[in-house]
Amino acid sequence: QVQLVESGGGLVQPGGSLRLSCAAFGSIFAINVMAWYRQAPGRQRELVAEITSAGTTNYVDSVKGRFTISSDNAKKTVSLQMNSLQPEDTAVYYCKMRTSFWQTYWGQGTQVTVSS
Repeated sequence: QVQLVESGGGLVQPGGSLRLSCAAFGSIFAINVMAWYRQAPGRQRELVAEITSAGTTNYVDSVKGRFTISSDNAKKTVSLQMNSLQPEDTAVYYCKMRTSFWQTYWGQGTQVTVSS
């Protein structure tokens, strides 16, 4: 059984920073993509950032220049450094990992709230 465990969410003021982390536990191998998604109330879940095993990254336009995704495939971890946070970044953030065998795993989500 595979479990993704996220940490690092919380309440932050506009302009502040948070770092989200996600670690995989269990029998997961050949991870080729790690990603962060978010879902705000009343909205669909959206891709925020993703990184391949080769190190290629992709970001949604609204976070470019503010968020940075990084990963350690050997340790099966992925992080998201979020700077210059704005109220519109408020959402539940989920990590996702996909393997070369097309297995997809999701974390349970961590709440990020940006408010003064």
